[in-house]
Amino acid sequence: MGRVVRLSPPFRVPADADAVVLRCEDPVVLLGELRDAGVPVIVVSPRRDTDTVVEVFRSGAGYVVEDDCCAYLLSSAVMAAAAGHAFLSHSACDALREGARRMPMADDAVERRRRLLSPRERQVMELLSTGLGAQEIGRRLRLSEKTVRNNLSNIYAKLDARGGTDAVLRWLGAPPAAPVLRE
Repeated sequence: MGRVVRLSPPFRVPADADAVVLRCEDPVVLLGELRDAGVPVIVVSPRRDTDTVVEVFRSGAGYVVEDDCCAYLLSSAVMAAAAGHAFLSHSACDALREGARRMPMADDAVERRRRLLSPRERQVMELLSTGLGAQEIGRRLRLSEKTVRNNLSNIYAKLDARGGTDAVLRWLGAPPAAPVLRE
């Protein structure tokens, strides 16, 4: 991260920005203003309610609950966003899981989807759904990052997912993510 720029609405994101950290009370409203910026967004908010976290995650943004936030976590979220991943703090993961449990999708559909994956792919998905990236998943499972990325490619194909966010939503039983438009 080279520099930090403070922005006020209406947001005009600098062309050379790698990511935007949006610190606010009501991220859903402000995310709409950043949707066309073409830059990954990480939301930092005190809100941990399920509806807000699910809506932010569906939009393709990462989410860090303020109580979870520290320099290391924020740095990890920015690095993940720059690499195209939506990072979630622990409290945000809990809220996303709760949201998925409340979704009106039949449990049979979720179980059928999960049975498509090998035992190792299920382990990878469990860790991915907690917000970990390929490198950290590899460390936890004692696999190379390349092996984890191969597993993720297989998982995306089996779940008919466009990427990590979509795969996690499908794994947890939520409807697929809306496409994120980036230039």
